[in-house]
Amino acid sequence: MHDVIVVGARCAGSPLAMLLARRGYRTLLVDRATFPSDTVSTHVIHPPGVAALGRWGLLGQVVATTPPVGRYAFDFGPLTLAGAPGTADSPYAYAPRRPLLDKILLDAAAAAGAEVREGFGLEDVLVEDGLVTGVRGGNGQVERARVVVGADGRNSAVAKAVRAPSYEEVPALTVGYYSYWSNLPTDTFEAYSRPGRGWAVCPTNDDLTLVIGGWPHVELAAHRDDVEGELMRTFELAPAFAERIRAAKREEKIVGSSVPNYFRIPYGPGWALVGDAGYSRDFITAQGITDAFLDAEELAVALDATLGGSAPYADALAGYQARRDARAMPVYRMTLGIAALQPPDEQMIRLVSAFAGNQPAMDAFARLNSGVTSPAEFFAPENVARLAGGVP
Repeated sequence: MHDVIVVGARCAGSPLAMLLARRGYRTLLVDRATFPSDTVSTHVIHPPGVAALGRWGLLGQVVATTPPVGRYAFDFGPLTLAGAPGTADSPYAYAPRRPLLDKILLDAAAAAGAEVREGFGLEDVLVEDGLVTGVRGGNGQVERARVVVGADGRNSAVAKAVRAPSYEEVPALTVGYYSYWSNLPTDTFEAYSRPGRGWAVCPTNDDLTLVIGGWPHVELAAHRDDVEGELMRTFELAPAFAERIRAAKREEKIVGSSVPNYFRIPYGPGWALVGDAGYSRDFITAQGITDAFLDAEELAVALDATLGGSAPYADALAGYQARRDARAMPVYRMTLGIAALQPPDEQMIRLVSAFAGNQPAMDAFARLNSGVTSPAEFFAPENVARLAGGVP
């Protein structure tokens, strides 16, 4: 009998299993994949996520292989805002490839004492009198636990089995495609915004650069048969970048995805959800990995409280949902606005124009987009007035 079974061993599941095991809970971590293995991802770990790796003692393994990113640049066409995205304690972002990152996280869970089973195909979630009691693997093996956690992504089998209700749902707004280029050096997270188009550039492992571009989801069918051509036409909207990427070499195939937007109720009798299983947002702000890390920390606190006997299950997990939504909802709504790929309104044009060349304001804008500063704090009238006025 386990205290917790975590289904899914990537950016939410492995940290959660690690944190629970470190607290002494009997934790089983399962995944249908074997590691190292790849998965579709925007790669970027913003400074708040990097700070989590530091708290867990895992940052050194990422730093040893992945270049730091200490500058974010937002090219709007007529002007560019470039600033520092982090804090004094966590100044950098990183964009490790997922075979590297996910293996670090999985190994950390195992080192903490979690039992890890790779290649575990989930056949069923066991429910008795409305209470989730365990899981059945594809080989028929049954494992039981006090709590089963779905960390198995947007198509979560756990969420489907318990019929977790969704709210704040918005269909996919964009479709994005990415690959890796050599001879495209940068030390910056570069984001380009044009009406109906957006793309981003970031250094990753092995002297390669990640380039991801996209367009409205309603255009999915129109460009499905010529993705690379449409990407290159998109890059021509920024001639200087188009020249850079024409001189570079694509080293791997182009992959893509579209992402639905939703929150799910993340708990019920004997079950909980974490990461994309409980909350998904468009990839355009690259918040997925950072969100998964912070979500795992919050759920670990809640499960510790109820498993340890200091709080009733419903109270502890309701607190988890409240904290998650308070943190994530403002960024979620900002992400939906950016993912619309619409030209900025007059107010935003005035704001961005006032920030251009004002380094404290540009740093603040970078921290907004990295998740260091909440949208509510950033867009507070007194803060906007202070930044636009150039007051440090």
